[in-house]
Amino acid sequence: MTHTVPEPADHAQQTEHDVVAIGCGPFNLGLAALASTVDGLDLVVLEEQPELTWHRGMMFGDASMQVNFLADLVTLVAPSHPLSFLAYLHDMDRLYTFTVRENFFPSRREYEDYLRWAAAKLPSVRFSHRVDEVHWDAAAERFSVSTVRGDGTRRRLLARHLVLGIGTTPHVPEALAALPPQHLLHTSDYLYRTPDVADAGKITVVGSGQSGAEVAVDLLNRNLDGGPAVSWLTRTTSFAPLDYTRLVLEMTTPAYMQYFHSLPEEARDRLVSEQWQFYKGISTDTLDEIHELLYRRQLEHGLAEVELRFGITVESAATTPSGQVALTCRHRDTDQTFEHTTDLVVAATGYRNRPPAFLHPLDDLIRRDRHGRPLVRLDHSLEFTEELGLTGRIFVANAEIHAHGVSAPNLDIGAVRNATILNAITGRETYRLPKRSAFTTFEAPRQTS
Repeated sequence: MTHTVPEPADHAQQTEHDVVAIGCGPFNLGLAALASTVDGLDLVVLEEQPELTWHRGMMFGDASMQVNFLADLVTLVAPSHPLSFLAYLHDMDRLYTFTVRENFFPSRREYEDYLRWAAAKLPSVRFSHRVDEVHWDAAAERFSVSTVRGDGTRRRLLARHLVLGIGTTPHVPEALAALPPQHLLHTSDYLYRTPDVADAGKITVVGSGQSGAEVAVDLLNRNLDGGPAVSWLTRTTSFAPLDYTRLVLEMTTPAYMQYFHSLPEEARDRLVSEQWQFYKGISTDTLDEIHELLYRRQLEHGLAEVELRFGITVESAATTPSGQVALTCRHRDTDQTFEHTTDLVVAATGYRNRPPAFLHPLDDLIRRDRHGRPLVRLDHSLEFTEELGLTGRIFVANAEIHAHGVSAPNLDIGAVRNATILNAITGRETYRLPKRSAFTTFEAPRQTS
């Protein structure tokens, strides 16, 4: 592939920076927050959307975070930082009432408000900036980032390094993908589709995890109020709780992430598949709430049917002549197939990393493993081939489960990852990383001769 750098239409629309971060979710926003107090570091964050929003389609009024307030943008590496969650509470005059509340898990709505507060205080964050293409400019020894602003203005930014934090995209499995939109929605759009939910006579949630469970809570409440029939089908072996016991949580620590990265590829892949309950389970509070709603149904009469089934694989889906959906399902324990009819399917089927189209000009420079996944160094930077002699680095956030383990998407690792990235960029210990973050020893004992 020939790597050419397009000339900007207007040379005045070209700027140069140490770091360009693409995407403004919690991870890159945290990077901007930590970078804001590093003298001499020029970092900008580009976000395609006009404002910061966070999981609006699942913003139930009582939804709580699953990490405590210390897992904010900065605290775990910089507890006195001016953009901490405690600083936000103080600025909003809610610090005292938050303390009296004695619940250190913020609501999801409050966490989004905190993110928006932090973004408003960071001039380095630029919304309505879509990245079109990224090239390597060998003459300038910089990445060339072509952008389009919301008003149509094109700009080019030159950067020594890039950080990719574009997030994940909702995943709908092939078995459901052919359903027409009026019969299918992903949990990420659930609250945007409330009219469709209200009109359906029977709703089926496919998949579990926290999102599926929160939708089940909403549907059970609707059912108790005389609403639709509800089915909840999942292929997992139970409606399994998140395993957030303390020693298991040591798998979220930098110590375990470093250990995981040192393992062979086959061992890492095996561990990710085995540790699904750590990041795909359901909070025990939500499971208790579901059981309570099911118990309350016993005291009512004339309600529409509710069924819960685990160990079920949905193999295909089609619409029927009557306008319903027919799901072909397989009972995993007995291998028996059966048909399940419904009006609306809610896919609680998670998210997948999305390969950024703007990075296509550099695709042949990125080294990959046998599954085609980018090779990611311990400092979260991509490995390159020797072609063109790239001197800059591309770092990734929440795109490295295969290299760093199941804690990679967790908010409580974000500050440590960003500190690691900033230390690598500056070439010094800009932020002190924890030296001992777990009581468990993960490595095999050293053999003595």
